[in-house]
Amino acid sequence: MLHVRIVVPTPTQPGVLLLRRDLAIAWILMALLAAPAWVLTVAQARDTSMEPGTMGLALPLFLLLWVTMMVAMMFPSVAPVAITWARAIGRQSAGTARAARIAQFAGGYLLAWTVFGLFAYGVLAATGWLVDRNPEAGRWLGAAAFLLAGLYQFGPLKRVCLLHCRNPLSHLMRYAHFRPWARDLRVGAHHGLYCVGCCWGLMIVLVPLGVMNVAAMAGLAAVIFLEKLWRHGPLFTWAVGVTFLVLGVLAPFQDWLLPGLQMSEPPANPMMH
Repeated sequence: MLHVRIVVPTPTQPGVLLLRRDLAIAWILMALLAAPAWVLTVAQARDTSMEPGTMGLALPLFLLLWVTMMVAMMFPSVAPVAITWARAIGRQSAGTARAARIAQFAGGYLLAWTVFGLFAYGVLAATGWLVDRNPEAGRWLGAAAFLLAGLYQFGPLKRVCLLHCRNPLSHLMRYAHFRPWARDLRVGAHHGLYCVGCCWGLMIVLVPLGVMNVAAMAGLAAVIFLEKLWRHGPLFTWAVGVTFLVLGVLAPFQDWLLPGLQMSEPPANPMMH
């Protein structure tokens, strides 16, 4: 008698949504979308000073920059889910209707990160206010950010959200039963909220490292990609957590770990020479 064994993906293996060739195509497509966002982010970083707070940006401009950063950092890691859902849309609609539905999915995903951007703006504003009044507070704020990020890597919410991001197949099947009204927008927002839950602890280290620190953004994007898609992602998550905890202990004594919390030096007055 022929026995068929069904292997269910475990938390140590990302759920297989696409064949390897299709997955490569998905990554290429999402990388092409992320590339212009990286170009815009790098260009903005060159024109923005590294200092505590909101860098002098009003909330609307900050949110626009934040969403651009999220496209750059998050799109490569969300490729399998995005392309799988886009294919499902493609089987049900065509032409402008298909394009509109895909746009709704992407919009819902970015909406979740935009809401988190409001929280990030408030945190940065409070941080800037504190450091402006007491520059030494930046050392302890930076240490707290690293320690919080490190501890969160071991927390239950991180584990649940990471499991969703690594094995979203059951959720994609459930999404198919959502009511038709704004389904794609809600699917994108739902998945986006899980991504926020998975990655907000990583984003918080941009407070000490600098929101417009391109090297830090690239490093975090790589961490997010490996956590979600590498077969050793859960172990890697713990390693990142340990690293952040170590940085949290060192931060009060190492200024190079806190470029985003250092007050800019006023320009020298040439009349003084």
